[in-house]
Amino acid sequence: MRVIVTVVERITSEAHIEIPDDLNQEVIKQQIVDLYNSGQMQTDLNISQVDFESISTQIVNEVQAT
Repeated sequence: MRVIVTVVERITSEAHIEIPDDLNQEVIKQQIVDLYNSGQMQTDLNISQVDFESISTQIVNEVQAT
């Protein structure tokens, strides 16, 4: 018997970045999006939490030729 197990997790990552103090909220959001989209923030992302969402199984009946 073969069983397929699917686990769904939500991973929370955090990055510590430097942003100038005199920016408004919209500009800060855009700076963060730009850093992420350019790949500059990828190496700084550290997994800080993993939440278990669900687990499911599917039983696969294998027919054996004789």
